[in-house]
Amino acid sequence: MSNTNTEQYFVPHKARWPIVGSIGMTLTAVGAATFMNSSSSHTPVLMYLGFAVIIFMMFGWFGEVVKESESQMYNEQVDTSFRMGMVWFIFSEVMFFACFFGALWYVRNFAVPWLGGEGTGSWTNNEIWSGYEGVWPTNGPANVGGEFELIDPYHLPLINTILLMASSITLTIAHHALIKGLRKKTIGWLIATVILGATFLFYQAEEYIEAYQHLGLTLGSGIYGSTFFMLTGFHGMHVTLGAIMLTVITIRMIKGHFKPDSHFGFEAVAWYWHFVDVVWIGLFIFVYIM
Repeated sequence: MSNTNTEQYFVPHKARWPIVGSIGMTLTAVGAATFMNSSSSHTPVLMYLGFAVIIFMMFGWFGEVVKESESQMYNEQVDTSFRMGMVWFIFSEVMFFACFFGALWYVRNFAVPWLGGEGTGSWTNNEIWSGYEGVWPTNGPANVGGEFELIDPYHLPLINTILLMASSITLTIAHHALIKGLRKKTIGWLIATVILGATFLFYQAEEYIEAYQHLGLTLGSGIYGSTFFMLTGFHGMHVTLGAIMLTVITIRMIKGHFKPDSHFGFEAVAWYWHFVDVVWIGLFIFVYIM
């Protein structure tokens, strides 16, 4: 179907991939639940099988979409629908992180002060947690989370902030190079972006090792430890996904994909990566510094 025909809309053929993905997610969920509730050493096999099916589905489904795109089967209407879909996906991700930031704000401004005796929490402090001081960060009443030290925000977290901000710049340069038709320059700056993202993940792993082995800061370190690792951990997962997507579009660029006037796959990954970078700036300010 010609992409110049705006009167027709591309309708994909019947796909087998949704049911394959459903099987993979079911196997993963059942395997994970069984593994966490059993001491048997054989239970993770089902979970790993589910992971393998999901990865197989992603390669197969995404591969078909790439072939359709390179065959110019999509017209302007399809391109618009892709953009709308990506916008709503990123909006859902914004709401996802908003929930965690909201939980952090609520705990710091309401729950902990109430336990410390402020406002209507005076009864709770006097009768249940007598002597507890509602200060942040906290390991919880009665030191339930154990003793821990905070991570220095101006060491590894600051380095990671610089890395992600630099990666947004290199990705933007790559995008402008693609628009100008400078393929080699685009590939070079994409590779730089992937390296910066991978370096970020390396330093985050180093940070977690330091937190667990030397600072006593773990998921069990009261409300501070749980919110810290939930926020930074989910963000790290998003950076990992973003780095994988950047790697894929870099390989596609090397293979000759994307054109100066038609490269939504590139743009979608760029939008996602910039979103991840903005979230990290929020994390750096509200989790590490404040």
